[in-house]
Amino acid sequence: LGVMEQEELEPNAITFSAAISACEKCDEWESALHLFGMMAQRRIECNTITCSAVASACQKGNQWEKVLQILSLMTCSNLEANTITFSTAISACEKASQLEKAFELFRGMVRDTVESNTITFSGLVSACERAGEQEKALQLFSAMASENWKNLIASLPRSAL
Repeated sequence: LGVMEQEELEPNAITFSAAISACEKCDEWESALHLFGMMAQRRIECNTITCSAVASACQKGNQWEKVLQILSLMTCSNLEANTITFSTAISACEKASQLEKAFELFRGMVRDTVESNTITFSGLVSACERAGEQEKALQLFSAMASENWKNLIASLPRSAL
């Protein structure tokens, strides 16, 4: 970004997203957050791709609360979280042993009709395992295999998580 400014080129959402993604690949979550903050200072609108990249960098840095803050910011900014963003947040919760939050996020995906994928379910199954809920992990895995997962998720009381 510094080189762009020396050449009198204005960074935009695309160049910031690329720089944030580079930070994520180098496990530099703090730098990714710094760049994200610079976007706000310069009044450059972020998009789902940018937010997903920042969330991924924070997830890799074991910063699950920051990932949830980014997801919340997206909601406040009327940006739609996608499968990647939600799966990243679920994985962050899994790593932090936040089973209830992981399922809360998944319920949000279902409510918002965001498509889930193998990464989403892997995060949920791992979160169950990490929380010592092997039976729930097996139920989820079986439901996923039979494509009956929505019924299973709906049937699990919040207190059971």
